[in-house]
Amino acid sequence: MKRAFVLGALTIAAATLTGCATQVKSLPLAAAGGESRGGAPVYFGTQNHPAVKRALGDVSYSVRIARKVSAPDDACREALAEAIGKLRAAAGERGANAVIDVKTRFHSSESNSSQDFTCGVSPSAAAIAVSGRLVVLEAQ
Repeated sequence: MKRAFVLGALTIAAATLTGCATQVKSLPLAAAGGESRGGAPVYFGTQNHPAVKRALGDVSYSVRIARKVSAPDDACREALAEAIGKLRAAAGERGANAVIDVKTRFHSSESNSSQDFTCGVSPSAAAIAVSGRLVVLEAQ
């Protein structure tokens, strides 16, 4: 009887946790590149940009947001938007006029694509890490 109870409890616990796993997603960047609105342009991966006049160093940030009721893809896009905001703020604070070579990551899954970004999403949150190089670009 005791064995059946323990087995039943473990089965219920496993069934409850089945929906809690974090998914690693790769989503299209849409308009998040150099043409983005507001602040310093952000260039993902090997995206074309004007020549670098001066490099000011590397920067990286992690963002985790509560999912609220949004769809997983929307939560990832919201996390990306917040992360881009942090990159732009760092550019402004350090005198850079752009952030280049931006990579996205969730744990060990990384993307340096100019087309897609990587994000982790669970039923309760979305998370992303971004890194890039702060630079002063030549005027176009």
